[in-house]
Formats: sequence, C-alpha cells, structure tokens
Amino acid sequence: MPEFIEQPGQGAAVKDRTKLRPPRRYKVLLLNDNYTTMEFVVEVLQGIFHKPHDEAVRIMMNVHKNGSGLAGVYVRAVAEAKVAAVHDLAQESGYPLRCEMEQE
Repeated sequence: MPEFIEQPGQGAAVKDRTKLRPPRRYKVLLLNDNYTTMEFVVEVLQGIFHKPHDEAVRIMMNVHKNGSGLAGVYVRAVAEAKVAAVHDLAQESGYPLRCEMEQE
C-alpha cells in the first residue's frame, strides 16, 4: 500500500514502495554433436564467450563427454545475443553446433 507523506505547500504526495529485483539470469549451454570439431568449439568459447584457452578446453571436454557444457550465465538480452552469434558462426563455418539458453 502506498504511503502518503506531507509536503509543505504542495499537499500530500505518494511515496512509492516498489522494490527492484535483479534481472533474471540465463545459462548459455553448448550442445554436443557428432560433426563439430573440438577445435571449433574452443574457438567459439574463446571468441564469443571470451574464455581463456584452458577454460575453453575444459568446457569443450564437458560438452564432448556430458553432452552439454555451460558457456556462461548472462541477463536475457546478452544470452540471446550469444546464442544467435554461436548459431551464425557455426552456420557460416559449416558446422551443426547448437546452443541454447535456460533460466538459472
């Protein structure tokens, strides 16, 4: 319920009690397939997700062994842009690499 406060010479004003919540975050996952090379996945992780080489290799191995790997966690707009960038680069390079996002 809004709280009314007196302001001299102006009458009552409404004090807003809206609480801001942090934006929802989304996990961006790379998905394994039988055609995309490991080297290309490492390049994607370094180029699009700005991962250092060692971390990119570790994530790529998770993708290879477990079927998916966490590339990063972002707000929705950034996650959507990263997914689109992965799909565009994979298509340009002739790979079927897929990427998806899910709410954290």
